[in-house]
This record gives sequence, structure tokens and C-alpha cells, in this order.
Amino acid sequence: MQLDVVNSENKKVGSLDVKDEVFGGRVNTDLIWESVVHENAAKRRGTAQTKNRANVSGSGKKPWRQKGTGRARVGSSRTPLWRHGGTVFGPQPRSYDFALPRQVKRGALRAALAQKMNAGTLVVVDALTAGDVKTKEAAALLKRLGVTGKAVLVDVALDENLSLSIRNIPGIALVQSGRLTARQVADAGHVVATRGALEKLQEALA
Repeated sequence: MQLDVVNSENKKVGSLDVKDEVFGGRVNTDLIWESVVHENAAKRRGTAQTKNRANVSGSGKKPWRQKGTGRARVGSSRTPLWRHGGTVFGPQPRSYDFALPRQVKRGALRAALAQKMNAGTLVVVDALTAGDVKTKEAAALLKRLGVTGKAVLVDVALDENLSLSIRNIPGIALVQSGRLTARQVADAGHVVATRGALEKLQEALA
């Protein structure tokens, strides 16, 4: 499979061979789903907390004596059986992260990139750089490349001027090829990758 490589003016300047055994074949959407769920779970704050009987306000004194009153026995006003008492087995601060096999992560990223290739929303450019820190110029570059809506820009090493230029454009992210995830690819409408970044990804995912 061959992909066209374009410059900043969206003119073809070359081509890139991608391996069919890496990005060809059936797109495994199950792997993409697993990777997205894993990343979403890892980003959860996990700060939900309820007060148990040790945290609610109230006295530790026994409300009345054990026997002789005719009332049910009770040891504390903070018992979960009473109003304003503690909560039993309520949520406590914790991490929702879980282990995901490395092969699943790689397979998910491979499937997500293949999906973009099949849809024709993967753009390969020779370089992703900006001469000046100007949002207007960065927006014009994306427009020339036919990128609209959400997009992820992928490069081996990030250009600082471009990173500063796109930070005010909603839905646009600049990511290093070594840190790209399947969730970022699946969530973007377009993927713009440099030739070097795609070669690095192909080498890592083979």
C-alpha cells in the first residue's frame, strides 16, 4: 500500500510504502474499544467518598443502657441503621486504572490507524513546523491540508512554534509518535502525520 506525501501547500512531493501486514486486513474494533476504556479509566479522578460511621459527626456514647428500657439495644448514634448515621460500603477514593497487555495497546493503535487509512482521513506530510508563533498561520495550514474539526498531529519531535500556534485551536492536538494512543486516533476526525512519524509507528507496530 502506498500513501502520498504532501508538503505544507498540500502538493504531492513523494510517496510512502506501508506494510499490508501492519495496517492491512480487518480492523479489530474490539481492541480499539478496550484501549479507549482503559485510557478513560486511568484518567478518572476516583475521588468519590462517603462518610462511614467513623467519619460522621456524633457522640460515641451509648444512647441508653443495654437492658431495661424496652427499646432496641443500640451502641452508638452513628450507626448506619439510624438517620444521619454512617454509610455502609460506600465509594472511597481509589484508582480505576487496570493493567492492559502491551500487545493489546499496539494492536489497538494499529487498528485505529488502519481505520483512518481506509477512511481516507490520514494525511502524510513531509514536515510539521511553523516559522512563527501565529494561530492564524496554523489554522491556514490545516485548512490547506483539508483538515476540519478534531485532528491529531503526529511527529517524531514536536516543533515548539507549532505547538504554541495550535494551542488556541479547539480540537487540535500535537502528539509525539511514541506517545500516540488509539483513543487519540479514534477520537480525531483527521490524523496528520509526518513521514518520519509514520515510519517510526510502522516499525514499532510491526
